[in-house]
Amino acid sequence: MKRLHRPDLFCWSTFVERLDIDFNGFAWVREGGNVLVDPLPLSEHDRKHLRQLGGAAWIVVTNSSHVRGAKEIAAEFGCRIAGPSAERETFPISCDRWLKEGEDFLPGLRVHELEGSKTPGELAVVLDDTTLISGDLLRSHRAGELMLLKPEQGLKDPGRAAASLRRLLSYERLQALLLGDGWCVFRDGRKQLEEFLSPLN
Repeated sequence: MKRLHRPDLFCWSTFVERLDIDFNGFAWVREGGNVLVDPLPLSEHDRKHLRQLGGAAWIVVTNSSHVRGAKEIAAEFGCRIAGPSAERETFPISCDRWLKEGEDFLPGLRVHELEGSKTPGELAVVLDDTTLISGDLLRSHRAGELMLLKPEQGLKDPGRAAASLRRLLSYERLQALLLGDGWCVFRDGRKQLEEFLSPLN
């Protein structure tokens, strides 16, 4: 796994040829049990690293298109799964908890629901008011440039999508944007998000 901007955050990735980008999974190492967000299937190297970090207690799946390796990792490491409440009736795997807007899932980790994406109530989580971890809606297919999921990829309502992302600008100390698809941002995240959203309706 790759070390990120904080000593308690790690990432592992898979290159997706049809999009020419990386898909990313994230690990937050914490007392009381580590948390994975949208975890990809583990290579043997990453599996060993995760064990060295203490395994995982929880997996957060941001939307039904990002189940990825969650079910298999949960079975292997004995962790529980949390998913988006808005998809509760149709989610493809069993979840132990359903997350909603404004919920403090764990100390320091707040849940937000994003609208207008390809699935209802897609989750994003904010860690310590400084680090956003998101799934499908907000992405970056070119380094230094944010973008939305495209309509041909399932975006349903660009206006609602932009409005839900604007709510995240309330985090004045937001610095890092950890994106499930594409390049991540590690500095000036709030400024970059605000500049990206400015021309959008």
